[in-house]
Amino acid sequence: MEIIINVFKEAVKVTLFVLVMMIAVDLINVKTKGKLESLLRTGRRWKQYTVASLLGSAPGCLGSFAGVSLYIHGMISFGALTGLMLATSGDEQFIMLAMFPDTALLMFAILFVLGIFAGFLTDYLIKKFKVLTCTDCEFKQYHPGEEGYKHYIKEHIWEHIIKRHLLRTFLWTFGALLVVELGMNFIDLEGITSEYTFLLLILAALIGIIPESGPHLIFVMMFAKGLIPFSVLFTSSVVQDGHGMLPMLSYSLKDSLRIKIFNLMFGLIFGIILFIGGL
Repeated sequence: MEIIINVFKEAVKVTLFVLVMMIAVDLINVKTKGKLESLLRTGRRWKQYTVASLLGSAPGCLGSFAGVSLYIHGMISFGALTGLMLATSGDEQFIMLAMFPDTALLMFAILFVLGIFAGFLTDYLIKKFKVLTCTDCEFKQYHPGEEGYKHYIKEHIWEHIIKRHLLRTFLWTFGALLVVELGMNFIDLEGITSEYTFLLLILAALIGIIPESGPHLIFVMMFAKGLIPFSVLFTSSVVQDGHGMLPMLSYSLKDSLRIKIFNLMFGLIFGIILFIGGL
């Protein structure tokens, strides 16, 4: 019972931190989306990679949703969207900031740089092998309401953040923490994770394919407890994109699968390099 109470308290603290961060990121997204779209209309392709990767590096799913909208409207390339999805880790980014902020910020910075590189390389490969992208996309766009603070509080904070994210974040955080805490008390998790670290890295990459925030939290909690190395957490973060991919699935299943394949490849390559390097 004491373990459950402690886990509950920790989950509540993390969830409240996530709530504050989500509202802050949402405000920034609403205020700057128009400027970002205007910025992308002119300039070289590198601008797309940089802005897309920056959107992905922002915690949560809002940057991913904005990136999908930009892609559908032809404002960023397939490679830029792939780099964006590589750079993001969904709502797990909020949890990382709450539990190990220094490491989280360092990883976000690395993912940002890799997102730019991955965007360029992906577009090069797509062009080289003459792969047609966005062939089954529909022209859709989400226009955020601008009817004032009452609308914002109702539609953004209540309907989106609290109703769709907050309870789910708490339950997944509580569940992942409980599994790790119980495991540390009843199973030799340190022995298991140290012996099968490489298999955990592969597992993290495969679970990363799931287009949903939550399942990946187990790796965040295990890293926070010192049970897995950075390479495993990094692999999970590269491949997974929270539920930022969900709107893309409704636009183009083919492109969604291609993005996942590219990021699975990038995640395994970078993760294995870090693993070999002892990280």
